[in-house]
Amino acid sequence: MMEDDIKKCVEVLKQGGIILYPTDTVWGIGCDATNKDAVEKIYKLKQRSDNQKMIVLVSNDAMVERYVNEVPEVAYQLIEYADKPTTLILENAKNLAPNILGPANSVGIRVTSEEFTSKLIERFRKPIVSTSANIHNNPTPSNFSQIDEQIINGVDYVVHFRQDDKRENKPSSIILIKPNSEFKIIRE
Repeated sequence: MMEDDIKKCVEVLKQGGIILYPTDTVWGIGCDATNKDAVEKIYKLKQRSDNQKMIVLVSNDAMVERYVNEVPEVAYQLIEYADKPTTLILENAKNLAPNILGPANSVGIRVTSEEFTSKLIERFRKPIVSTSANIHNNPTPSNFSQIDEQIINGVDYVVHFRQDDKRENKPSSIILIKPNSEFKIIRE
């Protein structure tokens, strides 16, 4: 089942569509993080303004380097030693959709170690957006059974893998890292 889902997701992502999929944290709404129009579809579905940025998932350190100029050394240490999913906000992003970037061309980026998302990103060969599967200002669903029908009906493909997983998952930690390696914990 996972292989069929990955194949279908890659097709949808290549066509600029959006998917609903399990991540290393909560279920996410995703798209090609390099496609401005696809990113805009997610903002509309979530009824969220584009000044509230979304996270990007990559499958390894090398991908971080393809989408961020000069990754501070402390970022690699945080990636390696984090004991739970951790999103890093890094400045000077490149090669991503402009409507996903924050101040100083910053991007929230996370190296996923979860099997499904890792394989999906490796097969797609590009980063994918990961934003919680909820309408803006509504609670973040911790598993598939809590996702609003409006979200399920608003995407181009819903992954079947892990829909029956009832674990109470939580969003990632978020750490802001400055180019001088100073960092600040935004969300634990």
